[in-house]
Amino acid sequence: MGSDRGELARLCSGRNWSKAIRLLDALLARSPSSIHDLCNRAFCYSQLELHKHVVKDCDRALQLDPTLLHAYVLKGKALCALGKKEEALVAWDQGHGIAARDTIDLKQLLELEELVSSVKICETVEREGVVDLSPCDTKVVISEDCVAATTTDTKSVVCEDNIENSKDSSNGDMTLPNSCKDHKDSSSPANDATGTHPNPKKTSKLDKKNKAKGKKEIIVHSEDVEERRSLGETIALDEALFGTKVSKSSKSISLDFRLSRGIAQVNEGRYDQAISIFDQILRETPTYPEALIGRGTAYAFQRELDSAISDFTKAIQSNPLAGEAWKRRGQARAALGEFVEAIEDLTKALEFEPDSPDILHERGIVSFKFKDYNSAVEDLSTCVKRDKKNSSAHTYLGLTLSAVGEYKRAEDEHLLGIKYDGSFLDSWAHLSQLYLDLAYPEKMLNNLEKVLQIDSRFSKAYHLRGILYHGMGRHRSAIKELSIALTYDSSSIECLYLRASCHHAVGEYKAAIKDYDDVLDLELDSMDKFVLQCLAFYQKEMALYTASKANLEFSQFNIDDDVDALFKEYWCKRLHPKNVAEKVYRQPPLRISLRSGRLNKQDFKFTKHQTSLLLAADSIGKKIQYDCRGFLPNQRQYRMAGLAAIEIAQKVSKAWRFLRNPKNSAKLVRRRDKLNLSVNRGGYCSTSTLAGSPTSSPSEEKVSSGISLSWQDVYNIAVKWRQISEPCDPVVWVNKLSEEFNSGFGSHTPLLLGQAKIVRYYPYYLRTLEAAKAIMLDLKYVNNAEDRAIFLTDIEKLKKIEVASSCSDLYNIVGETYWVATRCDSIAFQGRRLEGTRITTQNVGKTGFDFAIRTPCTPSRWEEYQEEMTAAWEAICEIYCSDPNPTRDSNALDAVKAAILRMTYYWYNFMPLSRGTSAVGYVVLLGLFLAAGMDITASIPPGVQVDWEALLSSDPDTFVDAVKPWLYPSVKMSKSLKDYADISVAFGTTGSVIAALTSVDT
Repeated sequence: MGSDRGELARLCSGRNWSKAIRLLDALLARSPSSIHDLCNRAFCYSQLELHKHVVKDCDRALQLDPTLLHAYVLKGKALCALGKKEEALVAWDQGHGIAARDTIDLKQLLELEELVSSVKICETVEREGVVDLSPCDTKVVISEDCVAATTTDTKSVVCEDNIENSKDSSNGDMTLPNSCKDHKDSSSPANDATGTHPNPKKTSKLDKKNKAKGKKEIIVHSEDVEERRSLGETIALDEALFGTKVSKSSKSISLDFRLSRGIAQVNEGRYDQAISIFDQILRETPTYPEALIGRGTAYAFQRELDSAISDFTKAIQSNPLAGEAWKRRGQARAALGEFVEAIEDLTKALEFEPDSPDILHERGIVSFKFKDYNSAVEDLSTCVKRDKKNSSAHTYLGLTLSAVGEYKRAEDEHLLGIKYDGSFLDSWAHLSQLYLDLAYPEKMLNNLEKVLQIDSRFSKAYHLRGILYHGMGRHRSAIKELSIALTYDSSSIECLYLRASCHHAVGEYKAAIKDYDDVLDLELDSMDKFVLQCLAFYQKEMALYTASKANLEFSQFNIDDDVDALFKEYWCKRLHPKNVAEKVYRQPPLRISLRSGRLNKQDFKFTKHQTSLLLAADSIGKKIQYDCRGFLPNQRQYRMAGLAAIEIAQKVSKAWRFLRNPKNSAKLVRRRDKLNLSVNRGGYCSTSTLAGSPTSSPSEEKVSSGISLSWQDVYNIAVKWRQISEPCDPVVWVNKLSEEFNSGFGSHTPLLLGQAKIVRYYPYYLRTLEAAKAIMLDLKYVNNAEDRAIFLTDIEKLKKIEVASSCSDLYNIVGETYWVATRCDSIAFQGRRLEGTRITTQNVGKTGFDFAIRTPCTPSRWEEYQEEMTAAWEAICEIYCSDPNPTRDSNALDAVKAAILRMTYYWYNFMPLSRGTSAVGYVVLLGLFLAAGMDITASIPPGVQVDWEALLSSDPDTFVDAVKPWLYPSVKMSKSLKDYADISVAFGTTGSVIAALTSVDT
């Protein structure tokens, strides 16, 4: 120990501060609570102008001994050098108060009095407009924490020759921007790492230069889920840790000074020159850790992350106590997506700086990107307790809390981030994203207005507003916002793709094709963006197809029969289009499609009858809205639902009138007997099921000539309206996909993804969990991923299942990925039980479990449900048509209502569409009630999702009992259907249908 103290004295006498710090690191590793060594290291840091490290060590010393006057002196000087004069004055005032009460050290008391007075005098002079030109030593100033981006115009070296022109820079470390391009985050660790500018004007100039010159960033692309974006995409590396202070009289160039020269080159963006200087040092001293850290930092700036990690690793091998090397290697590994290793390194760094807000912030960000949200919440919560004004940490904490379903706390954290730094644009953007995820459009729009007042060129704000308008069915408004966003960020593939789909939806096919082509031509740097490129290929083909049908009858718009099955398979699964492009017939080019595909201007001029239809459709269609988090109000979808419901009602009521004629009924019965239909599926309306395509739309002539509607014909009316209303959604009948249908095309609806709670569906988590437990206890087995049975006959296991409170509890009991199928009792065949949906639990590693419902659509399952749907549909027709005047008999009407709900139950459990099953199911329900002379006047109650009610009911009667308490009282008898013009005539062409949907946003 004595030899260590002697060596420390020798190093300090020789002004070898970096080696002195290294020795003090070792001493503190043995005795972490040595306040004198903490102060000694703080003093050495101060000689190297590493002011933030001075503050950290002083804070640690003061936690151990709040009366340590020397720590107050050093801390105040460091804060003053950082431009934080108010905080410096607070520190000195605290120390002076302690010294005045207990005057043990008169020298320290007088020094604190002088320091406090000097700050107050400076403030007075500055208020009077006098510029302080106090001298300072020649110094090399470098940033301590965060490597963000620099340009050659960003000066960080301050010498006597330019002291008078660089007063602000000479006071402390250089400020560099964080991941947000326009962000001056002086309080967050990501930027805190880079220091602060005392002069805000100089900060804005630096920002402008960086914006003009461009930045070098270390990008980490987070995976998404809805497609929601994380705060910034940069895990910033700390700027060079080491610098030096050289006496004016010194004529020799010390090792520390050469280090500082290399670091200065890094600060100025001259990375090759910096690496050359560090190479020279390392040729002389190959394991010199400070030089390795400096060179690693330069490599990191150049995106040579493997080389950077190699240097940081060598620095750690040379000096395992070099906490900064652990920290930087962790940051570099995070930038490569090596999250597990990054977290290990940052955890090690915390051993050298326990509870360091900087490292907690960094580790919290990495845990967030790794989707270990629970760990991220813990780290970021601790960080903001110790660094309350850290805007970046508050914002990341908000993102993390949102992922785990704590939405109110998430909003509060975002607001705190904005409070502490209103110019941090990403805080505003992520608060807007939260409002979008929760479907709070008014709050989101107000928030975006505020951020655009701060920076009218913030492209992300326009992008978010475009996403919102698209989600609300206001496609023309979305196009305007996305176009503005693209003027500021022309290479945004997300904006281009979304604008293309909006042009596509409103019938502007030429503009849509151009945007799709631009998406296909972009160079990409992530898998998420590659998926958008694949989708652009498919969407372009669909736009060409729709354009060719624009002036033809809407009945000729038939994606399911016209488009190749393999194409649809790849489109739904978002697969690479290479095989499709080679094997599938491609749509004609735009010039050919547009010969018959231009929308006529008259399509947007509506007659009195058309206007009346649109108003009625809007009123009917809004009943499909779920009053739950995550479901935006969408006027375009309301109109689609209303028009589809009216068309269904018109065609079904016409078929029912035909069937109620005794002569026609007898003919159909004879025909049914001739075709040997099953007695278990008696009824009147399924003859076209056997003869026609399951997705055909029979014409009015066929209906009037005696060929009735099948259940597929009824539902296909709604399917076609759903397809045309939002063309970027691949809505197709699953049995119309390729031969791969034989192996099963499965839908997947997650409630829990790892630790993330899916905002729309998590409210049904507990009910789904209880359903899974009931099935396991009933069957006493589950199926594993290979569909093999895992038996649960052990009594202890069954007891554990009874008390399980989470999907992880159930997984631990089973021991591997498993699924159980919900029960769906048959009405077509007594005693038969169909497989409903599959409740699955899959272990996704440290980040938790995937708890979801999955519904496979295999040919055998399709056949079983087709029989159920046929029986349910025929039951509706028989109940309604057997009574000459059912509208006068309340019991008959109740029977019709129940029959409609039973078919709806089987539809939801069937899940025969690639997507859109929920909306289509409720649209048909509305249409059938309307056909029976009944208007549903109430909206779906808050918190209720009708499709989930069906999925979690074991039989149709249970579903009916769940729905009728709120549905039946709202049903009113109505003859309004007679007043509506014929939909198929009023909006006869595909172009007129698109115009009707688009006119909601005028």
